[in-house]
This record gives sequence, structure tokens and C-alpha cells, in this order.
Amino acid sequence: MARRIDVTGAGGVSLAAWEFGDPPKSDPAKLVPEQAGPPERGATADPESTPVTPATPGVLLLHGLMGRASHWASTARWLSERHRAVALDQRGHGQSEKPPRASFTREAYVEDAEAALEQLGLPHAVVIGHAMGALTAWQLAAKRPDLVHGLIICDMRASALGAASQREWADWFKSWPVPFATLADVRKWFGEDDPWVERPNPARGEFYAEVMHESPDGWRPVFEPEQMLKSRETWVYDAHWEELAQVRCPALVVRGLDGELGRAEAQEMVRVLPGGEYAEVAEAGHLVHYDQPEAWRTAIEPFLDGVLTP
Repeated sequence: MARRIDVTGAGGVSLAAWEFGDPPKSDPAKLVPEQAGPPERGATADPESTPVTPATPGVLLLHGLMGRASHWASTARWLSERHRAVALDQRGHGQSEKPPRASFTREAYVEDAEAALEQLGLPHAVVIGHAMGALTAWQLAAKRPDLVHGLIICDMRASALGAASQREWADWFKSWPVPFATLADVRKWFGEDDPWVERPNPARGEFYAEVMHESPDGWRPVFEPEQMLKSRETWVYDAHWEELAQVRCPALVVRGLDGELGRAEAQEMVRVLPGGEYAEVAEAGHLVHYDQPEAWRTAIEPFLDGVLTP
């Protein structure tokens, strides 16, 4: 059962944070009441009912562009056996607010993650990000070293992608045959028929099925493609090596062997990071944690054990 916690992000945007497992049982002597997060949605916040969180670091999980918190459910569940793990629906995504005039800048995304850590009561957290969420994670780590205790970067490039890439994405959105008649059609198109798919990829089909909702005329994405393009244009024209070099906490760079982050760039990112480490997951594409959840766990668990052990 997922538990929703409301967070207020930059500019007052309402964000949905999710716990997909029961928080770990902790020694009462180590609980820190003043670090308690906000109450569950619909709950009242009186001193006796407000939850407390452990003093040991927790984990914040940030999805990529078009993603949603539920894409982290598998990871969050095994993490929650020993740590408090919370996944955030970022602005414009999932069940978070999608205001037409909201800001979709890098600063807004980073401030949202910063607000989530503070309001959820996750001091000295490990932040795990995929793609765009990874960029947000390392920019936050550079900005607020007091909040971020460790960092995992999953399949995100630090180099500029360029104007051609943005045009390709705009054309790709236009090619979607929306509305889809059924979720089976969603799975088939994104897993097999999408021109961007080199070979059948059922995990990719499932990934996109999770970001669809039923409308009167069929299945459509829960996000606005225009907002996704606005979000993306704030990072594709620039490189992000400078912020990477400013990260002081331990950091793990993970790539799928068939993902978008090449080995040479990933290893250069590790070199630039003052405390960088490297891991790769075989038989995984860009959606590393979703393609190969067990191999993903094997790749990141030793790092997490090192930074999350009190």
C-alpha cells in the first residue's frame, strides 16, 4: 500500500511524495521528533499523532522526465526494510500539480527537491535520481551539501545534448498515436512500434503504461507534453560538469550497458566527482532500475550500505 504525503514546492506548487513500504522500526531513543515530516493527506497534525523519523539518513528518489514516483516502487520497498525511502512526483508529473503558468526551470526542480527533504524530515539523505531526476539530484547536492549525504546518478549525461535533440523530442511527441484505445495498445506501441525502439522491450511498454490515465476518448499521458519540452529545454543546451565538480558527498554513477550514458562519459563523470564511483548494469537500457531491478539492486546496494550505515 502506497502512502501519500503532500509537499509544497517552489512557488507554492503542490507535490505528491510517496512511501511504498512501511518505515523501518527504529530505536525510540534515536527518534528525532523535530525532524518529523508533514502528516499524511487528510490527517491532523497534533503532537501525539505526528510521525517521527529516524536520525539515520533516509533516501529521496527522483524519477526522470515523464516518469512518476511509482517507477521507484520496487527500489523503495527493499530500501524501506532498513531506511525511510520516499519517492517524489516532481512538478508536472504523476499526481503532483501541473499549473499552466508554473516554472519548469532547473532552479524550480532543485528547489522542489530541497523542500521535499526539509518537509519530509529527511536530513543528510541519500538522493537517487534517474535521468532528469539525477541532474536535479547532483545540482541539489552541489547547492545544499548540508542536506545531501550521498548521491546516485542513474543514466544521465553531463554533456550538452543540443538543439537537434530537442527538435527530435518535439517530433517524437507529435508521433504518439493518442489517444490509445487500451493500455495494451500503450504497451505495444512503446514496447514495439515506437520508431525509437530498436528491438521489442516489454519493460519500456510497462513504463509508459504507468504514466497514462483513462480519458473519455481513451488513454492519454498524465503529463502535458508541452510542459515536458519546457522542462527539457532548460538543460539540453548546456553542459553540467561544473555542478558535478561541486558535489562533495560520495557519489555513484550507474549506467545501463545499452543506455544513453556512454561508458567514456560516465567514467569522466566519476573522475570529475570528488567522491565518485562507477557501476554498470548489463542487459539494461536507459530505464536501468525498471529494466533490471535485481541487477540494479546488486549494483547500488554496496554503495548504499557504505553511506547509510550509521
